[in-house]
Amino acid sequence: MARILITGGASGLGAALARQFIRRGDTVLVTDLFEEHQVPAGASYLRLDATSEDDWLRARRTVEETMGGLDLLINNAGVATGGRIDRVSHAEWARVLDINVAGVANGCRTFTPMFTQARAGHIVNTASLAGLVHPPAMSAYNATKAAVVALSESLRYELAPFGVAVSVLCPSFFRTGLASSLSDDDPEMAGVARKLIDNAAADADEIAAAAIAGIDARRFLVLTDRAGRQAFWVKRLLRPLYDRQMFSMGRRTAAITATESPAVSTE
Repeated sequence: MARILITGGASGLGAALARQFIRRGDTVLVTDLFEEHQVPAGASYLRLDATSEDDWLRARRTVEETMGGLDLLINNAGVATGGRIDRVSHAEWARVLDINVAGVANGCRTFTPMFTQARAGHIVNTASLAGLVHPPAMSAYNATKAAVVALSESLRYELAPFGVAVSVLCPSFFRTGLASSLSDDDPEMAGVARKLIDNAAADADEIAAAAIAGIDARRFLVLTDRAGRQAFWVKRLLRPLYDRQMFSMGRRTAAITATESPAVSTE
């Protein structure tokens, strides 16, 4: 029976992971910014803002006092964003970097000493296929998720001598409530992103099952769905085809831009 902490665990992929871990008998502490009644049944709950160092220190104390340690940390909290480079504001870049990158780093920084002292443990960071495949009009989101992949790879090598495993989850679009976190800086592109999320083939439970299989196997890169695996290997092995696809998407984005008024920078 594993002792698990999941950030962003009250909804979407985090909640799906929590439910499946609970069903198999694991002890799960869910953290989020939602009300306690919204977390999956059977999980303990702690309110945590992933960008707050004080909240993370409180989470570590809670783990030590109520769980006696931790086996698996899943840094899953994150937000979505989308938009053309001249439409996304400085404030939106700062928000997404703070949550998606600094929030993950905070979790790793907080629990690494516990894991290295025990010479055991597993850190799982939720990135996205957007961390590996970089379509146009998603630069802020792509950048944050690529940073999570890079952070995870660095930690993989850094922590291996201590017996600590690291994995990074890279799902493609799946049906979840993540679209609710999209900003209105670029409504046209946000609308495209919402449609991709709402019309995706897989739901959060399917992605969670694939993620847990990868976690149990202690794989580093966990590609959770067929579409993601195809896109990843096309980029690696068929780069000219990948470039044609991305340039085609860029031209479609440019066609949208051509019909609009000039962008007004927002700060």
